[in-house]
Amino acid sequence: MRWFFLILFAIAVMLAVGIGPRGEKFTKPPLYVFPDMDWQYKLKFQKPSDFFADGQGARRPVDGTIPLGYDLPLTEDDFPVGDTYYRTGLFGDFYGDGMPDAVAVDEKLLMRGKERYQIYCTACHGTSGNGQGVVSKYWQIPPTANLLDPRVAGLPDGQIFWTITHGKGLMGPYNGAVPIEDRWAITAYVRVLQGAAAAK
Repeated sequence: MRWFFLILFAIAVMLAVGIGPRGEKFTKPPLYVFPDMDWQYKLKFQKPSDFFADGQGARRPVDGTIPLGYDLPLTEDDFPVGDTYYRTGLFGDFYGDGMPDAVAVDEKLLMRGKERYQIYCTACHGTSGNGQGVVSKYWQIPPTANLLDPRVAGLPDGQIFWTITHGKGLMGPYNGAVPIEDRWAITAYVRVLQGAAAAK
């Protein structure tokens, strides 16, 4: 019986401490049992800092920095600036078919596409492109796209490039991680996988 009253008393004290002073204003700061990262050693934006010589906490980006979601800057040396198909996979509002003029489909491009595909795509789409990658063993809903499916094989090259760039469904965009030329290389390699599957 003694334990019952001790527990009842402890609960009453906790309720009184927790609920009693709610809404009241105090002159002293509250007692923090768990600060939960309320005070961090960091610089907030637009705040001054004694650490840097100019006294500003905000730093300028490193030269050549490209914001996430933007592609590499266009120059005449890389490809014609007006070639929007190379950058988007679109002719106006329609997906283009075939590789852009700036992309030479050769063994070097296909090997690069295979390498990039293995890095970024095999976890979900599988080594052969059948959608049975490692992720499918642990996560069945929704199923990963089978790149060997005739419906996918019938898509224009520009749509495959656009999907790699912007993502689709649960697949996120890869424009921040994979440069334009590598996205076209992956597109070419996907066509190789589809051709090999059709030959079987």
